[in-house]
Amino acid sequence: MVYVIMGVSGCGKTTIGKMVAAEKGVPFFDGDNFHPEENVKKMSQGIPLNDEDRKPWLEILAHQITEWNKLGGAVLACSALKESYRNHLKSQSKYDQVQFIYLKGSKDLISERLHKRSGHYMPADLLDSQFNDLEEPKDAITISVDGEPKTIAHEILKLTDSK
Repeated sequence: MVYVIMGVSGCGKTTIGKMVAAEKGVPFFDGDNFHPEENVKKMSQGIPLNDEDRKPWLEILAHQITEWNKLGGAVLACSALKESYRNHLKSQSKYDQVQFIYLKGSKDLISERLHKRSGHYMPADLLDSQFNDLEEPKDAITISVDGEPKTIAHEILKLTDSK
């Protein structure tokens, strides 16, 4: 099983994803690390990505999900903002081998977190474009990010162990 921890930038995907992966004994991957260089450059300049920009990135991740499933699973932190992106990510795998976990938070809370974060190529100014693109999933486990990361990770583990 590949668990895709999804949501807008700054919601805690990487922090929580690493905790979940460690507890499950599977590798953790950050979807940001699979973006083509031109995407990273665009985002670094404060230019939002469009669907066309994301196509090669989604292709790479869909392929990786298949490979990770063959190797026993993984946790992937990936924004996966639109339903079409999520459908593409699970298109090369059997549906039951990909579980989306949506980290949901208010724009104010996430904006505050982004402004405190350093060393990430995506500026906080792009948060509005991510919230505009976000299509909340209907078929994902939804978890509020209001709590502490350790508590959120524990809740995810409880919910995914019961599936």
